[in-house]
Amino acid sequence: MARVVVLGAGVSGHTAALYLRKRLPREHEVVVVSPNSQYNWIPSNIWVGTGKMSTDDVVFPLAPIYAKKGITFVQAKAVALWPEGDAHVEPDSPGAQAYGVSADATKTKSVVAGEHGSAQPAVDVEHTSPERVGEVERLRYDYVVNATGPKLNFGATPGLGPESGYTLSVCTPSHASQAHGKLDELIDACKDGAKRRVVIGVGHGTCTCEGAAFEYTFNVEHELREAGVRDQVELVYLTNENELGDFGVGGMQFDQNGYRTTSQLWTESLYRERGVKAITGAAVTSIEPGVIHYDQLDGSHNDLEFDFAMLLPPFKGSDWKAYDAAGADITDTVFAPSGFMKVDADYSKKAYEEWSAKDWPRTYQNPTYRNAFAVGIAFAPPHQISRPRATPDGVAVAPSPPRTGMPSGTMGKVVAHTIADMILKGATEPTHSASMAEMAAACVASAGHGMRTGTAAAMTMSPVVPDWEKYPETGRNLKETFGEIGLAGHWVKRMLHTLFIYKAKVKPGWTWIPE
Repeated sequence: MARVVVLGAGVSGHTAALYLRKRLPREHEVVVVSPNSQYNWIPSNIWVGTGKMSTDDVVFPLAPIYAKKGITFVQAKAVALWPEGDAHVEPDSPGAQAYGVSADATKTKSVVAGEHGSAQPAVDVEHTSPERVGEVERLRYDYVVNATGPKLNFGATPGLGPESGYTLSVCTPSHASQAHGKLDELIDACKDGAKRRVVIGVGHGTCTCEGAAFEYTFNVEHELREAGVRDQVELVYLTNENELGDFGVGGMQFDQNGYRTTSQLWTESLYRERGVKAITGAAVTSIEPGVIHYDQLDGSHNDLEFDFAMLLPPFKGSDWKAYDAAGADITDTVFAPSGFMKVDADYSKKAYEEWSAKDWPRTYQNPTYRNAFAVGIAFAPPHQISRPRATPDGVAVAPSPPRTGMPSGTMGKVVAHTIADMILKGATEPTHSASMAEMAAACVASAGHGMRTGTAAAMTMSPVVPDWEKYPETGRNLKETFGEIGLAGHWVKRMLHTLFIYKAKVKPGWTWIPE
């Protein structure tokens, strides 16, 4: 019998677990470890943030789904990885001192040399369920899939975030619900004649997911118009993108009605049409009550007052460690400095101009420990897709590569098939691949909710990571890269919400819905 442990139950982890269970006979165990008891369809959080959906519309409990499918669910977070096992742990090693626990799940005493040790790889998880909160358990595995996603690194910018800072977020359902409440308060004040400034964007120079900030900007703009207070509000989009339409992927070129255009021109027209002021090439450095401090690429230091601010945080890998069989710290071997896991990418230090599409991973297998994989945001990208820049003072203004949505689901699926082939067919090398430099992706970015009045920007790109060798003119296949905006896009966005939650709930025919 083989045990596969999947760490994380977001798009990539949930997808991997479902396909593993579909492929593997029941004598093989699939275990999902997630600190959250509920699945969240994150792309729809922006609608929670404007009150068009409730938190119940974007989440559902995981345990019943996994129980029905024969998947073991552990509500916990990963805190330490033992890819060589712990058979020879030294009592005074970092591993024994930091996270040593008994192999018996009901005990929490430290591991000492030879006690409960095993050469089988393991992961330590700290329970987050109310019944077992704080208890640490060591789970043995034959294969592990790291799908832990990102840590929302609000602490990277002083004053950022809804919990210990002065800004709002739509990264979680509870954050989005809080943002909706503050938005309603602002609209009520404007109805009483007040004028307000709303700032939406990213809260650090290295943020990713500019698309979510874009979506929330135009959904808020739509709500202000619907409420009749648009003229009372100055709406500002604050981003680390060098130009609008970059989205962390270096922008796109389209052939549209016989003409060549770019995502920059296409996006800028929307900002002009909706009267949204854009500040680009910005790195937020700190936030005080009602004031955002940011630097720009031209070297300027700026202050921006606000009444309402939703700024997305940068991402980092989860805070966990890796130890070898003796308990020595090997975190730097397994993980990149960002905290994301190393996979089959080229991590050699090169100038941005020297990078190639071939440097991006294909199989998501860790190069040192071949039974460990990382998918979705949890894998370490080899470099930025957008050109990294910095202010004259050295403050990074460098959007990180997005790795969410379709790519995340596709990675989870191919890794699940690879592991299944290793277990069932004895494959010694990965049997499936999905490079972001080869796969296409579609993004439907909401620009306002409403079956008659809503709009969305629908974009496809192929490939996600530009391949300048294969497509020397634009980096992408122009026949498969395009953008449109309109009401039909909103219908598609709303339909995708229903379809992907249906798929995540493993309803009949779920495999027919693509990742």
